[in-house]
Amino acid sequence: MQYCDVSRRHHQYLCGFGKNLRKLRKERNLSQENLANDADIPISQVGRIERGEINTTITTLLSISKALNISIGDLFDFN
Repeated sequence: MQYCDVSRRHHQYLCGFGKNLRKLRKERNLSQENLANDADIPISQVGRIERGEINTTITTLLSISKALNISIGDLFDFN
């Protein structure tokens, strides 16, 4: 199954971002549900971000970074 089903132009970036978010979440032993609750966003949105299916908003990124207790910049620290 191919995740990250977005336009080729954004495919690599959104997938890389999503994989990094998943890594950061798992490093903190959080489920998608726990992260969603802590960030006050829908659980489905966490999954869609991690799979690279959506290009999320800055305010959502701020909520996620606060829930993970990291800077927004840490979310973008991927290759």
